Parts: sequence; C-alpha cells; structure tokens
Amino acid sequence: MDAFVIEGGARLEGRLRVKGSKNAALPLLAAALLTDEPVTLQDIPDLADIRNMLRLLEELGVELDGKPEDTDGDWDGTLTLRTSDEASSHARYEIVRTMRASICTLGPMLARRGEARISMPGGCAIGDRPVDIHLRGLRALGAEITLDGGDIVATAPGAGDRRRLRGGQVFLGGPSGPTVLGTANVMSAAALAEGATVIESAACEPEIVDLANLLNAMGARIEGAGSPRIRVTGVESLGAARHRVMPDRIEAGTLICAAAMTNGDLTLENCPLDALMAVSDRLAHVGVRVEAVGPASAIDPMRASVRVTCERTLRPVEITTQPHPGFPTDLQAQFMALLCLADGNSVITERIFPERFLHVAELSRMGAQLFRQGSTVVVTGVKELVGAPVMASDLRASAGLVLAGLAARGTTVVNRVYHLDRGYEKLEERLASVGARVSRVDAAKLDAAVRL
Repeated sequence: MDAFVIEGGARLEGRLRVKGSKNAALPLLAAALLTDEPVTLQDIPDLADIRNMLRLLEELGVELDGKPEDTDGDWDGTLTLRTSDEASSHARYEIVRTMRASICTLGPMLARRGEARISMPGGCAIGDRPVDIHLRGLRALGAEITLDGGDIVATAPGAGDRRRLRGGQVFLGGPSGPTVLGTANVMSAAALAEGATVIESAACEPEIVDLANLLNAMGARIEGAGSPRIRVTGVESLGAARHRVMPDRIEAGTLICAAAMTNGDLTLENCPLDALMAVSDRLAHVGVRVEAVGPASAIDPMRASVRVTCERTLRPVEITTQPHPGFPTDLQAQFMALLCLADGNSVITERIFPERFLHVAELSRMGAQLFRQGSTVVVTGVKELVGAPVMASDLRASAGLVLAGLAARGTTVVNRVYHLDRGYEKLEERLASVGARVSRVDAAKLDAAVRL
C-alpha cells in the first residue's frame, strides 16, 4: 500500500494540463454497450476506476483497442471500443464492488440486449447513495426489476429478440437532488427505447451534456441535456462515433486550490471554466484569481488556459454544496483545506452527502481549527498548518489532505493514497513537475524505517 511523503512550503509555479474527466469518461465508456460499431474516445484519464471499468466491459463482450496497459507507459488517452459478444450481461460483484460507477452499464445493457444483471455497486465511504432512483427510472421505461442474490436483474418488456424498452415519463428527483449516474442510465436506455421519453428533474451536470453529445454523435435524438428536463426520442439503433472527453472540472478545482494554498503562480491548460462558475465565484471572494489567458475570441470556455494567482491574505467565505450549477460536493474537502489558511471564520455546509466529513479529524491533526455541527463545519483560519501523518478515507478527502500537506510546515505523510489513484492520474509526478516536494513510497517500508 502506497503513501505520499510531502515536504510542505514549496511554491507551485509552471504549467499543467487538466486531464479528461473521470466522471464523464465512465458513462461514456459504458455507452459503447449500446452499439456493435466502434466507439473511439480521446482524453480518457489513466485511473484505477477507468481500468476497472475496462475490465468490466471486456467481461461484457467489448473488445478494446489501445488499452493503457498495452502501451509502454506513454498512453495518449485514446481508446476504441467495439461490442463483439453480447452473450454475457452479468456485471459480477468481484469487479462492481470496486467502483460505484459500474451501475452505469445497467441502462445501456438493458436497452441493447433486453436484459442485464449487475451486482449492487460499491464505492468509497462518503455516505448513503442508493440506486433506487435508477431502478425507478428504468421501471418507468417498462423494465421489470428484481433482486436476486445481491444482483439487480432487469428485463425489458417483450419476448426473445423483440424485447425493447418503451418511452415514458420519468421523474428522477431525490432527497439530495437529481442523480447524475441515474440520469446517465435512463438517458442511455431511452436512446434505444420505443417512442419518446421525458426525463424530469434530470441532473444538469456537464458530464451529462458530454454523454448526450456522444450519444447524439452515435445517432441518438436527445434534447435539453444540461437542463432539468431532457427529451429523448428513441431510435432503432446507434452507430459508430468519435468523441473527446470533457476536461475534469474537479481536478481543475483541486489544482487551483493547490496553487492558492502555496501562494503559487500556476497556468492550467484544458481548463473547463464554463463548468466552474460556482467555484470561480467562491474563489474570487477568497482572493484567488483565475484568469483566462490568450485572445478573448480564441478562448474556448470549456477548454481554456487560465492563470491562477492569489492575494497575500485569503478571506473567509460561506459555501453550501448543491447539485450543478451549484458548488460541487467533490470540491468540498479541497476548499476546506484552503479555508484553513483564510483570515477569519468560514462556514461549509454539505447538502449532498451530509456525512462527507471524514477529512475533518485528519485536518485537525495538522493544526486546523474545525468545529462540526451536523452537516456544517465552521473553519477558523490559522496562520499555518503543521505536517503530520494522516489517513485518507475517500477520493476527495485524499486530495484535501495532499493540499494541506503542500502548504504545511514540515513533513506530511498521507496514507492509503489508493483512494487518490481512483480520480487523479499520477498526481505526485504532476505536482512535482511544478515545484512540489512530494514522492510516492511504500507505506510498509516507511513504517519500518520509522521504527528503526
């Protein structure tokens, strides 16, 4: 098991390119199940979750051309997928338990093959995330769904080769707002359903827009993606397409916070500014400047180059996580680390996953002054954080702890960084390239050295 050793206090300066979005890439990969023609995706990040999804797709009969492990460590993020065998529609527990996004194979398999069997998904411990809304949406399209031995078993109406979902009215609202993967599942399934589907209270995340763009390139008829109401007119079949994955807005936000916490001067290429408006608003209040560079006429708001700098004194703010276009829950931990160094009291309220505060205790070990009351944390800024051994508990908490270590005085050891590898490609190498003093080590060897 690996750990990061970070010597804090180094200023980040230079250029980095934001990788393709993990949260967009996973349902895009699953969309290859909707056709037997080739689907080529570019800018796929090389992450643990991506590799697990590719293993799952291979088990489901998808041929892969250009897998990252087939190269000599210099993968360009381009992959062609083609479904050649539809005999197996069972997503087994052994793979599904490693990542929650496996559930997004359910809708495409059900729509294309008329049946699907998928183990109840796993994931990291950030709170309860039931899949009942996914199943409710698929039932609205005529699917019969049962639970057998821990597996979700879904069947389209009809018999034999004539099984096909039917368009319908689907409401996807839940207690914490719309479900992103649920919207991806239902939208993908509706693309091959008979008739028209209206998805109400759909997730508005840009990752849903990215999926709709791919599906439309494959021949689907989808309107309204990015709004709370999506209209899908089902088609008989989908075909080949080529698509570039959108940049990762969560990685971009993480790197922006890293620059700010180290008083750095960082230029980010391929930055999805248009998907970060709520984040940019809070950053401006804190005193972090994120400025697009280059001629205004040439700036693509979803793939901009931006320069990140900050004022000498960071200001406190109030943040409430919300569904898009609100402030993203996946940047809550990173902003908490940033606000630990602000001059005053900040208030962070978590409305998506109220228990997503496992990083609070670990930041406190580094000298942060944090007071939690239910779904709210009051952050009292301190003059400095102090390096310490800390334990990563989930993907985004891991990133928050790494950021704290970059800014802290002394040495920070972040254990269990396998969480981090699920969402950030070679983060330690990329941070080191812009001045960070960070290295990946074997945690067991590190513990042995400490004992000596």
